Amino acid sequence: MSSATTSPTTPAARRSALADPGYQAFLILRTGFTVAPILFGLDKFANLLVDWPAYLAPWIDGLVPGSAQAAMYAVGVVEIAAGIAVALAPRFGGWLVAGWLAGIIVNLLTIPGHYDIAVRDFGLLLGAVALARLARRYRAERQ
Repeated sequence: MSSATTSPTTPAARRSALADPGYQAFLILRTGFTVAPILFGLDKFANLLVDWPAYLAPWIDGLVPGSAQAAMYAVGVVEIAAGIAVALAPRFGGWLVAGWLAGIIVNLLTIPGHYDIAVRDFGLLLGAVALARLARRYRAERQ
């Protein structure tokens, strides 16, 4: 079993894989895109980090039923699910996060003064695509 195409199964194979910069990058991205969406998704219910409804474009707020905060609850659920998807199946989860970030970028580009955050999220989208591509190479047998 090559560490370049599957998850390492023996201690020696794990050590060898961990020495591979590509595998290290995969683990960093997988961890980040698991933890961050789950934490930010949970924060949609508490608004401790930021007032999340302020980041919802008025035209989207007009499309969704209920308040902007209610929309953020739904966003939080999707983000938590995306983080779990990355943890369990990064080949799929990476693309899910990339798609979700594309939607966030469209939302942010329609709110004046949020362009800097849209650019940052584009960088995150590229990272999510890189994760999905690396996951194809460093896939576990169950993925």
